[in-house]
Amino acid sequence: MERISISPRNNWQTAVEQLGFGFHTTEIPYWKEDAYYEFSLKEITTIERATQELWGMCLEAVQHVIDHKLYPLFSIPANAIALIEKSWNDDSPAIYGRFDFGYDGQNLKLFEFNADTPTSLFEAGIVQWFWLQDFDKEQDQFNSVHEKLIAYWKYLKPYLHEGPIHFACIKQSLEDLTTVEYIRDCAIQAGLDTKLIFIDDLGWEESNKNFVDLEDQVIKNVFKLYPWEWMVKEPFFENILINQQMHWMEPAWKMILSNKAILPILWELFPKCPYILECYTEAENTLSNYVRKPILSREGANVQIVRDNQIAEQTGGEYGSEGFVCQQRFDTPAFQGKTPVIGSWVIGQEAAGIGIREADSLITSNTSCFIPHLIRN
Repeated sequence: MERISISPRNNWQTAVEQLGFGFHTTEIPYWKEDAYYEFSLKEITTIERATQELWGMCLEAVQHVIDHKLYPLFSIPANAIALIEKSWNDDSPAIYGRFDFGYDGQNLKLFEFNADTPTSLFEAGIVQWFWLQDFDKEQDQFNSVHEKLIAYWKYLKPYLHEGPIHFACIKQSLEDLTTVEYIRDCAIQAGLDTKLIFIDDLGWEESNKNFVDLEDQVIKNVFKLYPWEWMVKEPFFENILINQQMHWMEPAWKMILSNKAILPILWELFPKCPYILECYTEAENTLSNYVRKPILSREGANVQIVRDNQIAEQTGGEYGSEGFVCQQRFDTPAFQGKTPVIGSWVIGQEAAGIGIREADSLITSNTSCFIPHLIRN
């Protein structure tokens, strides 16, 4: 794995905006193409294999949590448990997830699994692919995101309720809207009927106990880019408990996998797995060199890096009330002062490609940049 400096395309902003990528720059650049990461085929094979194996381990971990009623470790409210278990026992479909890896050239280690509302899918599947076509179309990427999304929507079609799939997100986020519209476009290409609705506009028909959209159409299938840990706190969650026939994607059982409390469970179940770092709840931690993470947080908030029991680096934020885990520290080498994290996608049960985000510090945050990649011939 190498970081290669290059010159950006002329008028690259116009090129990415034509793809629908409108949040490439905010106060600072998010998309950067003055460099790319280069991987050998052997490295890509390792990432693909790890992604596939970890997905299977995660499913075993969910079953373990359900069998042993470990919900308090996850700070999951009691009224959500039946919904989680029903969605698991019904084999409610999951579309996607993103494993975040650290890599030091020899060892690949799982930092966390973004299982419920992972973003950067559009950047990984579309934007970096079109960058490669302009940069050197003879090269390749680990990137079958687009094809696998369409294929999986086709696979799911017979299992969904009759009627459209409503695609939902919040109104205030261009990034979320872009991601949802991209996934929706893949569903359209798969031959499915779709509608866009904002989470704020979900309605409730009391007489028939149905969710409805702004045109009073009954909502039976929903893909939502809105975290379950937020949904359980919404007033409409009681209505979800009343109408449990809806298909929610991602399903309620993803509440287990999207929570960093799954990391100690994975370590307990698979301590010999080369990809899993030693990890404990904060109360059980015996490590002196570790990363302290809230079990529920976003964009690297409220993270501490601890060396010899001393805080070496930390971020602020509003998370942590539900508890923390302590994960063995794994030092990822910096490239030209940048620390990369490899985001590896699983779509429809299969490894599907990667995207790289890099930070000026050791902690990936909402100011970290997306950098394209290619496979070295």
